[in-house]
Amino acid sequence: MHADTDSPGRWEAFQAEAMPHVDRLFRHAMWLERNRTEAEDLVQETLVQALQSFHRFAPGTNCRAWLLSILHHVRSGRLRKQGRVTVDSAIEERLANTVVFVPPVPDRLTDEDMLAALARLPERQQQVILLSDVEEMTYKEVAVALGVPIGTVMSRLHRGRELLRTELARVGVRPQAIGRESGVP
Repeated sequence: MHADTDSPGRWEAFQAEAMPHVDRLFRHAMWLERNRTEAEDLVQETLVQALQSFHRFAPGTNCRAWLLSILHHVRSGRLRKQGRVTVDSAIEERLANTVVFVPPVPDRLTDEDMLAALARLPERQQQVILLSDVEEMTYKEVAVALGVPIGTVMSRLHRGRELLRTELARVGVRPQAIGRESGVP
């Protein structure tokens, strides 16, 4: 641990800056892991690393973005160690050619519809949409958090939003199709 981390002033500063974001970190970790124990471990490891490197945090900057960046780096490291990271550089290119028409999104959507549609997206698009649109991080902050160029963030976000619109449009199509099949107007 860094020598300054042991000082009461450093700990108090960490508590004031980082700890208010623990709930959002946990929600984000739950989305990524979909397992409470794994999410708790991920947040704990993130906070340990954040405390150890708190001397590098620039006061006055976006602490939540800094913590989310650490969380994504910790998770990437854990996945690499578990051998669960698969790299397929051609997948985004193949996906880019699959949607030709984007139907309109229905007017009435529930939170469950949105979460289910988001869950059906590839993880790379999910991550960028969550960090950009839910966590309200800038493209630059998302790029740092995920360790990718800003152009990749913009591309994944555009593609992810396109896929999300398609998934949400399917939600609007299902009830009408079911109603017609059953003879209900």
